[in-house]
Amino acid sequence: MRVLITADTVGGIWTYARELVSGLVRRGVEVTLVSFGHIPEPRQLAWIEGLRNLDYRPTAFRLEWMQDSAEDLEASSEYLLGVIRETSPDLLHLNQFCYGALNVDVPKLVVAHSDVVSWWIAVHGKEPPRSAWMEWYREIVQRGLDCATTVIAPSRWMLAQIEACYGPRMQRGVIYNGRSPQWFNPHADKDDMVLTVGRLWDSAKQVSLVTQYDCGWPVVIAGETQHPDEAYRGDGARMVCEGMLELKGKQNSEQLRSLFSRATIYAATSRYEPFGLALVEAALSRCAIVANDIPSFRELWGETACYFNTNDPASLRDTIARLRDNRMLRRQHAELAYQRARRRYSADRMVQEYLDAYAHLTADRTVAA
Repeated sequence: MRVLITADTVGGIWTYARELVSGLVRRGVEVTLVSFGHIPEPRQLAWIEGLRNLDYRPTAFRLEWMQDSAEDLEASSEYLLGVIRETSPDLLHLNQFCYGALNVDVPKLVVAHSDVVSWWIAVHGKEPPRSAWMEWYREIVQRGLDCATTVIAPSRWMLAQIEACYGPRMQRGVIYNGRSPQWFNPHADKDDMVLTVGRLWDSAKQVSLVTQYDCGWPVVIAGETQHPDEAYRGDGARMVCEGMLELKGKQNSEQLRSLFSRATIYAATSRYEPFGLALVEAALSRCAIVANDIPSFRELWGETACYFNTNDPASLRDTIARLRDNRMLRRQHAELAYQRARRRYSADRMVQEYLDAYAHLTADRTVAA
């Protein structure tokens, strides 16, 4: 089987693509990977070395959620059409909405990782204001979804948001994201430390919640401080770092794994999180999870996490303190999260479920022909 997969190098989709592509290639699938956003840094490409049956095409075309990206989307669509003609894939696995509208006779699986409209509603509690850009964005997402053969979301909650914003889908499904447990160390000695990972420029991550009260332990915040879209540079939140609060900024994968292995508690503060790979990474490192009480976290983590009242920094402090003061409870929740992550959110499981979806889509095409 030959599959063309699109990705971007700006956020978590690159990590997701790494796990997916590596797993597919190991199972004998021929993959053409096309990335958008930025040309990857050399350290982002180390995993590609030695992978057979992988044809990687990096580009710097702007992403659909970026301002002033219309010309880039038109150019990148033409570029993709050329790659499709050249490689003749059996299926397109598209991790951006807009390419679902490509006029090709190939099954198109579109993955709804996140969306500006549902993001806005979660952050602001209402529909985004009307503007020329928002109308354009809604139109390209709607067209991509309507032209997709099937739509996949990383959680039931995210699928429900997409259908609420853009209408029900005839063919759709949920495939939870996954990580490879061997990349993480669940056996390291833990420090008395709280960790949170999130983009500081993204108000949906609201990592500032951990800065508003002293929880009694050192708190480490790791994440991008600069918005990837130049149009929004300078709009990021400012954060005061003093006392036991340490702002690490952007970390590479090795640095993050070290932080996860050392942290005793992971604080998941997001108010919009269609999935959240960082929680899986924390759980695979045997961190006890303290999570914002939002529907997607409840769906994904059930009773393995300790929840604080939605968006409430005082409740976050109190929940962390409850775990801080009860070693047995910390270990119990860390073990529960670890076992759930290994059972439900492994990369092997994710890859197999996508292979099953590919087989179904290509079989339907054969029958139709």
